[in-house]
Amino acid sequence: MENQLIGALEAGGTKMVCATGYANGTIVEQTELPTTTPDETMGAVTSWFSKRDIKALGIGAFGPTAVNPSSPQYGKILETPKTAWRYFDILGTMQRALDVRCGYDTDVNVACLGECTFGCAQGLDNVVYLTIGTGVGAGVMVGGQLIHGMLHPEAGHILVTRDPTDPLKEGSGCPYHDSCLEGLIAGPAVKKRWGGKRASELADDGEAMGLMAGYLAQALMTYVLCYAPQRIVIGGGVADHTPIVALARAKAAELLNGYIATPEIEHIEKYIVNNSLAGRQGIMGCLALGAGALKA
Repeated sequence: MENQLIGALEAGGTKMVCATGYANGTIVEQTELPTTTPDETMGAVTSWFSKRDIKALGIGAFGPTAVNPSSPQYGKILETPKTAWRYFDILGTMQRALDVRCGYDTDVNVACLGECTFGCAQGLDNVVYLTIGTGVGAGVMVGGQLIHGMLHPEAGHILVTRDPTDPLKEGSGCPYHDSCLEGLIAGPAVKKRWGGKRASELADDGEAMGLMAGYLAQALMTYVLCYAPQRIVIGGGVADHTPIVALARAKAAELLNGYIATPEIEHIEKYIVNNSLAGRQGIMGCLALGAGALKA
């Protein structure tokens, strides 16, 4: 199996990242295709993979999506704001076009799998991976298994207490919730609050970073208490280009206030960390997912 070529598809709402590689995480080839209409996009994706002699495919898709194999909607995108993609069958489309074994999960779950298999969470089996960018998504592994319940974790939408000093007095960047984590710290909220600026442009603004870190810290405390992870890994454009992770880590320790006394919390700088695979954790997680499909 180690020498069998595996396909990896990171199916995002903005772009599709297609790659080939091996079960050890080696990436052989990689390209990006824009996410437009389902027919146009998936036609280009299947065409790219059909020219490579892959033996299996790992797919990490934007959500919400059905990840439980027993669901009649398994492999389909669900109620997404990208209306053209609602109930589009990504998994079935790829299986019919390529006739190979496929593994299917969310984009953030495969990023979590990538960090657990090849990155800074190797050897751990209870991990939270958080991505902060255009939205906030969470992948969660418990007992060595990525969580699949009635759906999949949507921990980016947990409610947080609004800071009274927040310049964004009404509404948020989320069309569903006024005070969820995504609605207050993801890209759209940053632009809405600070006149169209990106988070990276505010990296040296202490007040802006402190506000966002405060919201993130509330969420981190919740993840610590509810999931009891052995490590929390944070990626995405907002996290990668600002000091928000380090600031939120310190604030989270303050919020916990000594209630959780474990070696992990004692060494919190090694417990809540930035991602470790230079943006490749999603694709590498897809390779791991594809490798798992080969064994099935």
